[in-house]
Amino acid sequence: MSAAQRLRDAACERILIFDGAFGTQIQNKGLVETDYRGSLDVGRDQKGNNDLLAITRPDVVDEITRAYLTAGADMVSTNTFSANRISQADYAAEHLVADINRESARIARAAADDFAAKDGRPRFVAGAIGPTNKTLSLSPDVNDPGFREIDFDGLKDVYREQSAALIEGGVDFILIETIFDTLNAKAGIMAAKEAARDAGRDVPLMISMTLTDLSGRNLSGHTVEAFWHAVRHAKPLTIGLNCSFGATQLRPHVQALSAIADTLILAYPNAGLPNELGAYDELPDETAAFVREWAELGLVNILGGCCGSSPAHIAAIAKAVAGIPPRRIPGCPGGTRLAGLEPMTIAA
Repeated sequence: MSAAQRLRDAACERILIFDGAFGTQIQNKGLVETDYRGSLDVGRDQKGNNDLLAITRPDVVDEITRAYLTAGADMVSTNTFSANRISQADYAAEHLVADINRESARIARAAADDFAAKDGRPRFVAGAIGPTNKTLSLSPDVNDPGFREIDFDGLKDVYREQSAALIEGGVDFILIETIFDTLNAKAGIMAAKEAARDAGRDVPLMISMTLTDLSGRNLSGHTVEAFWHAVRHAKPLTIGLNCSFGATQLRPHVQALSAIADTLILAYPNAGLPNELGAYDELPDETAAFVREWAELGLVNILGGCCGSSPAHIAAIAKAVAGIPPRRIPGCPGGTRLAGLEPMTIAA
């Protein structure tokens, strides 16, 4: 049985649990620059290059991954949010992209397999691909609206390099997350599909949008409904929302997406909104109470946490939604679905 079918089967029985944030957990370790750099010959300061730890301090990444599995996660993501050529250029570490992704995938794979072997419950690994700091839809120069820092093919190649290494490392799925630009997502979709084809594997996609304001749009202007229309052709295993806001602000947008998406809904909000120092103060039981309401309304199939969340948050979420039936996937009536900034449906 494929990983996708095992996930669907499990999601029919209960609400599944995704992991939480890596960044805040790494910050709590109090690492210094030499922890990040290790013995690598790289020309810039590496402090803050969390993805690089898969090579230089794999024990740190492994410990955090296993903490989320211990907390009850059915699926863990790779610590590769910025493990792409564009983001790693800030650290002069572009040449390490493939190694970072392969090693991070292997760490997550080994931990997931160890936990599955202990109790027979399947665990899954999602290869995480973040958005980079480039956008295909908007110009960074207010005086030149037509200017772009990168083109579609260039970004697709960046995503393809990362996808190929994650697949080689053994991930079950590719998670394109924190999507602020729908066209960027399309480049990621194409890249992941090409990488899976070249690897001779079926590697389903997971797609997660992020909102940039309370109106419920991403940076390229799409509502969650229009975004779904724009990416539905990729037949993602999951669609959902992450980051953006805390659970209370994200709820109406999860509800809107849940009503129309004929696939599993994965949602992982921040642990509230950051305080004036950029820290997240929402306690695990508070986050869990908010997302329990989502579960009781039948909005979600998989729940986790984003910025500010910890293993304690994930454990609280798992406890809070235990026994609540998962969302029932709606049927998809016939019709043509198009996406401008708003969705458009032409009846069959």
